[in-house]
Amino acid sequence: MEIFDISRALSNELAPWPGDTPFHFELKWKMAEGATVNVGAVNMGVHNGSHADALFHFEPNGETIEGMPLDIYFGAAVVADLTKIFGQTGEQNRTRQVTVADLEPWAASFASAPRLLLKTGVWKDSKQFPDWIPVIAANVPFWLQGHGVRLIGLDLPSVDAIEAKKLVNHYALAAAGIAIVESLDLSRVESGSYQFSALPLKISNGDAAPVRAILWRN
Repeated sequence: MEIFDISRALSNELAPWPGDTPFHFELKWKMAEGATVNVGAVNMGVHNGSHADALFHFEPNGETIEGMPLDIYFGAAVVADLTKIFGQTGEQNRTRQVTVADLEPWAASFASAPRLLLKTGVWKDSKQFPDWIPVIAANVPFWLQGHGVRLIGLDLPSVDAIEAKKLVNHYALAAAGIAIVESLDLSRVESGSYQFSALPLKISNGDAAPVRAILWRN
């Protein structure tokens, strides 16, 4: 069995969403200074690194992360490689959305693998927050729902534009019954079908939670 770690590493150098609480790890007890064990402490916003959004993130009365059904985050998935479209940094790509036509080549796989992972190649360096990210077109959530997709994951920090004041795609995906996992690292995997796991930490009343996301093939 081949396992692919598709999580972004949580480190003190990880770029947070602008204005959010950055990740910080510190050893509070240090064996090098005479402690019996090493003991670390973490301070962070829950949207740092690879994470799952709860409905409560954008819906005041939505489900919090510990109540999200775990089976959504575990099972067959399809990686759709869109790097030929979005991997270039030219200004001409900055108005380009992820369209239904872009996703059609993988549509036949959704019946057996109802989780879609989008590889764009836009966010290459986790230490530098991107100044632009592509977003899905308005009709994509409904189209994915029609094909039985239950989860969308992507190698970007959000399913909505960085400058968005209203999270239109978050709402549309929620209405379509599609869970969201953001900030994956898909740089070392190719298109195709995999088994997927990205279980969110059980944070009571959380709007999101970090995940350790992996893919594997037998």
